[in-house]
Amino acid sequence: MPEEPGSAYDALTDHEDDARWAYGTGFTDPLAGVSSAVPGGADREALTTYCLMLGDDALIMSHRLQEWVTRAPEIEDELALANIALDLLGQARLLLGRAAEVEDAGRDEDSLAYGREAGEFRNVCLAEPADADFAHLMARLLAFATWRLALLDRLSASADPVLAAIAAKGVKEVTYHRDYAARWVVRLGDGTDLSHQRMQAAMTAVATQTGELFAVHPVEQAMAAAGFGVDPAQLRPEFATVWSQVLDAATLEAPADPAVGVGEGRDGRHTAALSGILDELQSVARSTPGGVW
Repeated sequence: MPEEPGSAYDALTDHEDDARWAYGTGFTDPLAGVSSAVPGGADREALTTYCLMLGDDALIMSHRLQEWVTRAPEIEDELALANIALDLLGQARLLLGRAAEVEDAGRDEDSLAYGREAGEFRNVCLAEPADADFAHLMARLLAFATWRLALLDRLSASADPVLAAIAAKGVKEVTYHRDYAARWVVRLGDGTDLSHQRMQAAMTAVATQTGELFAVHPVEQAMAAAGFGVDPAQLRPEFATVWSQVLDAATLEAPADPAVGVGEGRDGRHTAALSGILDELQSVARSTPGGVW
């Protein structure tokens, strides 16, 4: 007798190692079996801030990507961008949850996402701008994902087992984010005269915003020295190699390398765009303080 088919939900959840599923869907728990105890000797304040930095990066970039659902060139790309945004949202939830856990001050992931003002966010400014066109979105996603993949790959060896587990899971997803963006950069750069022109302009514009990614904040420096985090300056050679390879394949000219800037976003100094993002992101929570759904 043939086996009776399961429910539709059973089919949806049968996805072992299926790359189509997003991090944020919640079908698997990357922290299952991982001790949540804060390692001895950890600077709790610095570790909390470090988790906020990485979580805020993912949260704000996720929100910007979601804005392109219904605006992408093809329906397959709308689905891809939605899944990439969900991946980053899932990472943000775990990282903000870890920040709250380490801080141990009565806050949770929701209060950190919805209860802070712009000056309290610690994300890099690269995650904040709205994109004028799809070429700019792909250039920015390429820069963000290439940098974050190099970071997560190293963070998977963190002395904090929770951060290590989050990073190890994230490596698989951000590899796809980077490759998705790279394929589009090549497709547009090596396409028509118009697409080449727009892709060149986008890569040149985004390149000027990448210097901050490699600036070393004192918290990042302390976390790297203690074995909990990553020194962002060490990520630049890998980033430059990938960036150059994609530019060559896309027949695009390499923009000038930006100087390593000051990590202003890490200190809570942001572009005006962040306030607009938070107005939308936090609107429901602000209108119903303490609301539970």
